[in-house]
Amino acid sequence: MGSLAGRNVQLLAPALIWATAAEGALAANVQQEAITATVIGEKVQKVGYRAMIQKQAIMYDLAGYARNNPHGTVGVMLQGDEDRIDKTVEAISAGNKSSSKANIIGEAPAPFESNLKTFTIFGWTSNSRNISNPYNLVFNLRPEDAEAIWNSIADSTLKGDDLAKFMKHLDDE
Repeated sequence: MGSLAGRNVQLLAPALIWATAAEGALAANVQQEAITATVIGEKVQKVGYRAMIQKQAIMYDLAGYARNNPHGTVGVMLQGDEDRIDKTVEAISAGNKSSSKANIIGEAPAPFESNLKTFTIFGWTSNSRNISNPYNLVFNLRPEDAEAIWNSIADSTLKGDDLAKFMKHLDDE
């Protein structure tokens, strides 16, 4: 009995230590990776697709970028927790309400950049908001509500009439 109890303590001790560790400490120990990807779909540009990718990155606290490529595809780089990247890639494949569904993703490993602490949409515009001036929307990694962060990024980046158009569109939603 004593040896069985001792073995159980040996087996349970690591689980108990892990369960009581602070979340920040856990984040440092998760499997970190980086990928680049090209998204091919019938409709992945001018439909809020990159904004959807950024919202996923915000939700899962991933660094990287999304940009439209000249040939109608979307380029993506994601880095962070491997499981969170996988969930984001699933969402990217599924698309959003306006984009094509079941998009094809060509994915490759990328070097992990430990100093990268942002996610950027390069050259963001909005047809639905009639904003044609391109902006780079950047967010710093932090876990918060994705929609609030998205609106905060646009609010702090857009200028003049484009900001007014964006705010009016929020009122209409």
